[in-house]
Formats: sequence, structure tokens, C-alpha cells
Amino acid sequence: MSGQPNTRLADLFGLAGWSKGELARRVNRQAAAMGHLQLATDTSRVRRWIDRGEIPRDPVPRVLAALFTERLGRVVTMEDLGLVRDGRRQGAGSEEHPGKVPWAPDRTAAVLTEFTGMDLMLNRRGLVGAGAALAAGSALSNAMHDWLHTDPALAADAPDLDRPLHTADPAGHDRYEAAPVGSQELDGLEQSVKVFRVWDAARGGGLQRKAVVGQLNEVGGMLAYRHPPHPQRRLWGVAANLAVLAGWMSHDIGLEPTAQRYFLIAAHAAREGGDRPRAGEALSRAARQMVHLGRPDDALHLMKLATSGAGEQMLPRTQAMFHTIEAWAQASMGKGQAMRRTLGRAEDLFVSDRADTEPPDWMQTFKDEDLYGMTALAYRTLAEFEPGAAGHAQYYAEKALELRVDGRERSKIFDHLSMASACFIADDPEQADRYARLALMAMGSNSSHRTWDRLRQMYRLTAEYAGQPKIAELREEIRLALPKPRGKGRTART
Repeated sequence: MSGQPNTRLADLFGLAGWSKGELARRVNRQAAAMGHLQLATDTSRVRRWIDRGEIPRDPVPRVLAALFTERLGRVVTMEDLGLVRDGRRQGAGSEEHPGKVPWAPDRTAAVLTEFTGMDLMLNRRGLVGAGAALAAGSALSNAMHDWLHTDPALAADAPDLDRPLHTADPAGHDRYEAAPVGSQELDGLEQSVKVFRVWDAARGGGLQRKAVVGQLNEVGGMLAYRHPPHPQRRLWGVAANLAVLAGWMSHDIGLEPTAQRYFLIAAHAAREGGDRPRAGEALSRAARQMVHLGRPDDALHLMKLATSGAGEQMLPRTQAMFHTIEAWAQASMGKGQAMRRTLGRAEDLFVSDRADTEPPDWMQTFKDEDLYGMTALAYRTLAEFEPGAAGHAQYYAEKALELRVDGRERSKIFDHLSMASACFIADDPEQADRYARLALMAMGSNSSHRTWDRLRQMYRLTAEYAGQPKIAELREEIRLALPKPRGKGRTART
């Protein structure tokens, strides 16, 4: 007991709208449903948890996490409630340490398993992910800088077998029985990541997100067993790859705080496995998310951390990809000269990659068309400030579209929208109409909410040409096709 109020628990308790007595009764009922019939909580104990910082014994923290998750409709973990016995002050987060990141090395598997278990509970019960605050890029950078620049001892990757992880899903999900994982199982897990990537690129994140989260939950359980160094590193690599995918799919359907948490889990997992470039790439995804949400300054903070934290092992092609994200952020701020310099560095690095080193599997999807597509997006974004940049956007979008032949339909939609937007800005509504319709036709079979967000941006540009019959017709088709806006603080069902 700290003697200080648990402000994190107090804040969420206030959001839930319960009385202390009601929460005590709910804890007893939920615990009984989970098989803990002996638990008897009362109002005075709830008061001590909130007002005096007392941390109850297991299984109460897990019960509380399940109750708050269901009540608030978003993932709430024991750490979110300030109820983890790890020697740290579990009060409110701070600007220096938002959401208590980074967590202790031996907590990574526990955080991964608990968070995915809660996420699966939301899926299983059909709840809606409620809005929660996104941590600022600068705050995350400050919290994670020193941690990312040190290498953990692999011996700390998993807990001792006589000190198992108590991370069973509070919703009743059985934890994976800790046991050694063989090379064939690891091969299968790594292959599953590739399959999930293909599904995501083709149809968007909404259709297979639950499968990815479930697989990641299983891997978290596998990490409870201490493997020899090589398979343990491979297992951390699978966890990092799945967490990035879970984050990207969550971002793709508008679950933004959930996505950010998965990107952070991915960075932790990659670092535990000794793969600093992968940790940097996970943070670069969080930066792309920030640009999409209109926070380019936060994106630049994250990209600075991603680049410095990735270390000297980072391949030129990876550096090029990082620069395209940085350039998009600069374009979003109207910094044309800085954007052009950054894109120039990206192109130089990309062509300097001689392919004499096999790229990691997570980089094999960044090809020529992806460089062109990101360059087109940066110029299309800059064109809002400098209309003359629209011609460059058209040029690069066309080059990207010429090479889009590998079934990555979502990327093709983005390229069509970049081209359509650039054509409207360049005063070519006829061409814009053609590309907009190509995007619209493909979006019906795609679950990506980001494509709709980008379509809304393009729709705004059509207003100037609303008097033209073809554009008026296009505007009406877009209005009918656009999903209804989600309520404030709410996101789509998964």
C-alpha cells in the first residue's frame, strides 16, 4: 500500500459511473463466474484501492480489468488501472512516462498476453472500442529513448518456470500452456504472419484482425516458457510481426488508441528479440498513424526516435521508407523544401540498396511502387499548400499504379485517390473523375476505413467543380457510398 490515491484507478472509476458498493458487488459476481467463489469484496476495500493506493491480491486486478473493459468498451489492462506489483508507483501517468512505458523487460510477454486477451473479449462480446487518449509522439519519444538505445539480456526474455506469468485472460480465455516450441512450429508461425499480411494488403484490416490478435495471444503464452536463445529470438520476432499487424489493422479500422498500444508492444517485442530495426519500424507505423490523424509534429518526434533507435543494422531500403514517412509529415505542415530534401534522400538510399543482403520479411513489401506511392502522397499533401506540387503527385501516382500488380488492392485505392486529388488541384476534373470512380469501385470490397477517410479528403476538392454534371453525379455517388460518421469517441465494430 502506497498511502497515496491511485489516480489511474480513480479516473477510470469516475468514467465507469459506478458507486463503490456497486463495484464491490460486481467484483464478487465476476470473480465467482471465473471460478473464485471465495472472494468477498466490500465497499471499504474498494475505497482503500482508490483512496490509499492499496493493490489487491490476485485475482482481483484481473477481475477489475475485465469489468472496466466491458464497461468502457475498450481494452483496460491491470497497468491501466495502476494495479501491477512491480515496484513502480502506479499512480497517474505523466508526460515523461505516458501509460507507464517502457515497462520492465520481464513484463513484455505479460502485457502482450493481457492486452490481447482483453481485445479478444471485446471482439467476442461485440462491444465498440471507445475513444481513449493517444499519447503524444514527443511524450513517447522521451519515455522510450534510453530504453530503445540499450540491448536487453536475452536471459530476461521469459520468466522462470517456477514463477509463471499470471496473465490468464480475465474474460475466461484459457492461457496457453507453457511448453517448448519446436522449429516446425516456429516455421508455421512465421508462415502465418505472411498469410495475414497478404490478407490485410488485399482486403483491409477489418476482416482478419481478430485472427491476428488471437494468434498473438497464443504467442504471448508461448513466451512464458524459457527457450534457448535462437528459438526465443524467433518467437519474439513472430510476436513483433503479429503486433505490428494487429496495430496496423486496428488503425485501418479506426481503433486508434488500440493501434498505438500494439505498435508499442511490437517495439518492445522486437527489442527483446534483439531486432532494433524492427523496433524502429514498429514506431514508424505509429508515426504514419499520427500523420493520418493530423498530428505531423508528433509523427516527426516518433520518426526521430525510430531512426536513431533502429541502429546501424538498418538497411538503406529501410532508411528510405523511414524518410518517406518523414516527408509526408513535413508535407502535412506545408514544409515543401524540407519535404523535397527528405524525398531526395529517400530515393538515393532506395537506389543504393544493391540487394546483396536479404531484407527482413517485413521489408519485402516496400518495393518501387511503394516508394512512388508514398512520394505521390507527399506531393499530393503538399499541393494543399503549393498547388504546383500536384503535377509531381500525378507523375509519381501514375508510376506507382503501373507497378501495382501483386494484389495489394488497398494500396492501389490510395494511389487512385492521390491521383484523383492531384488532378482536381491541377484543374483537370475529367481525369480526376476517372480515377475517383476507379477508387470508389474497389472500396466496396475493402474493409479499410482509412480509404474512406482519404476519399472524404478528395470529396472536399470536388466542391469547386460541383456545377459540372459529371462531377455533380460523382459527388452524389460518394455521398451515398460514404459510411455514416461514427459518434464522438466511438469507433467501428470489429
